[in-house]
Amino acid sequence: MPLRLMIDTDVAFDDWMAVLFLLQSPLVDVCALTVAATGEAHARPGMQTLLRLLALTTHPDIPVAAGRRKPLTGTHTFPLLLRLVMDVRFGLKLPKARKRPVKETAVQLLARQLRANDEQTTIVALGPLTNLAELLLVEPSLGAKIAMIYIMGGALDVPGNIPEVNARIKNPYAEWNVFVDPYALDVLLRSGVPLTLVPLDVTNQYQLTPAFIKRLGQHQSTPAAEFLYRALRRLARVVGARPYYFWDPLTAVVAACPELATFRDECIRVIQEEGQQSGRTIIDPVGYPVRVCVTVDPAAFEDLFLSEVNHTRE
Repeated sequence: MPLRLMIDTDVAFDDWMAVLFLLQSPLVDVCALTVAATGEAHARPGMQTLLRLLALTTHPDIPVAAGRRKPLTGTHTFPLLLRLVMDVRFGLKLPKARKRPVKETAVQLLARQLRANDEQTTIVALGPLTNLAELLLVEPSLGAKIAMIYIMGGALDVPGNIPEVNARIKNPYAEWNVFVDPYALDVLLRSGVPLTLVPLDVTNQYQLTPAFIKRLGQHQSTPAAEFLYRALRRLARVVGARPYYFWDPLTAVVAACPELATFRDECIRVIQEEGQQSGRTIIDPVGYPVRVCVTVDPAAFEDLFLSEVNHTRE
């Protein structure tokens, strides 16, 4: 039976890969898409991108909503230029949306979907954690309805990635999704909801390569695969020799098929105070229990990703 799943995403480039993988995969049943509007794409363009990605698939009726525009605390934000690039989707063409966003906030949609089913639901978090934290602050009892939250975020034993995007921010420790709203991660850690962290420690081991793009180009049997091939070719020209990693696609694959990964249990806390360590995730005995993804079988990851985006679902 497919895993019932919701996706909370900031609709960045690698999120498109993750979302289309999950939408195409028979391993999961996606019941809602929400925009983490504190992340890379702004709320309205983010919803439009998700609706257009849905139009590439055979199930465009999945509800889409957006969350709040500012983090729960603080003023951290992605660079405006990066956000605008995500808003216009790199200039790539997508089919017109067949539906409109639902007339709910992200938190309202998430809550409604959790209440609507007796079974627990898995959530894949691919951006800042603002929406999920707000959900649990507003209605903490819904935590019992969540089977697991898979979080692409954090950096434990490796440097963060803040300077790679904005060198003016002197923070060598934090990862962007956590940095934007550290308090949101703290809320999730304290909630008692099962969490799996997919940090930079593991995602940095899996780089997008010309060989991967070539493999995708050799087999494009769905509109989703055709779009991703065009998108990855455009990305390769933009980033050049700079490394680009499978941040969100790796998280999506781990959520759909955790047997491809290895994990360890850690106690983790997040630094919320402003300064050079704001948003830093730390292993600490006084922290909160989290399952941390350590490795993913690289060949199996690529094979599964490529096969699922080419999978035709009825």
